Amino acid sequence: MKEKLQSLLKKQRYHIVGNHSAVKICEWTKKSIKAQDFCYKQKFYGIRSHLCAQVSVSLGFCQNTCVFCWREMEYTLGIRMKEYDPPDEIIGGWIVGQRKQLSGFGGYEGTDMKRLEEAREPMHFAISLAGDALIYPKLNEIIRKLHDMGKTTFIVTNGMLPDKIRILEPPTQLYISVDAPNRELFKKIDRPLYKDGWERLLDSLKALKMLKKNTRTTLRFTLIKGMNMEDAEGWADSIRIAEPLFVEAKAYMFVGSSRQRLSIENMPRHHEVKEFAKKVGDLCGYRIIDEKENSRVVLLAKEDFDGRVMRF
Repeated sequence: MKEKLQSLLKKQRYHIVGNHSAVKICEWTKKSIKAQDFCYKQKFYGIRSHLCAQVSVSLGFCQNTCVFCWREMEYTLGIRMKEYDPPDEIIGGWIVGQRKQLSGFGGYEGTDMKRLEEAREPMHFAISLAGDALIYPKLNEIIRKLHDMGKTTFIVTNGMLPDKIRILEPPTQLYISVDAPNRELFKKIDRPLYKDGWERLLDSLKALKMLKKNTRTTLRFTLIKGMNMEDAEGWADSIRIAEPLFVEAKAYMFVGSSRQRLSIENMPRHHEVKEFAKKVGDLCGYRIIDEKENSRVVLLAKEDFDGRVMRF
């Protein structure tokens, strides 16, 4: 990892693990430990926020340069790893890092000491902190080892590696980020490093459909006001191709380095996200089954979804 990137991430309270991994305490984890609030994933899926570890196996490695990304893309290291750390060292480093970052919470007023103690042994690993997880060559081994430890895994990918999706060890939940309804907007918003980025994304949606018997599948739509909240039919097409169990429609948030590329006017309000998501869902047989207003996100599922959500 470049020294400048590592220094910057440490200032942002990342705990660096080895050469290309990290863990960082999520704001929702902090709020949950203080009994103030919780992540929308707890409301939607029962993923208890104080037991969640927000981690990465691929710091600085990504195939897209999305305009809405809050990360520092000028430090991107590439789209493949020539050398990489072993899974056991990464997992151990995540747990040690999580505990170190929690060490000062006992002195905060309002801290729920029971939750704090439980948080020292994270149960849910969201491999989505930075970079595309599928770039790490030993991701399948990471997933298997975490499952053998009784943990859950949540993988987020940008869909640029469809062949990796096809051979992926089924995580507890697999997300594909979809940020545009058509090729033109995809090139403008995601700005892929691959010339065939749009084709790769479509192929990944097909691959996701094939995995849905073995894992919970999700499409995550990042909605940017004035940029991609159009072509509802195109968004619906991505759902028809992948047939995911869930669709998360979430507002772009005006945070991090994205503020250098977008404005606060690009951040839609919750009611705008909800209205647009309903419009898309109506076109493909999905309906809104849950929402969290302060996160500006809604959850869609098929019309025949019986409401049962696996709890962890």
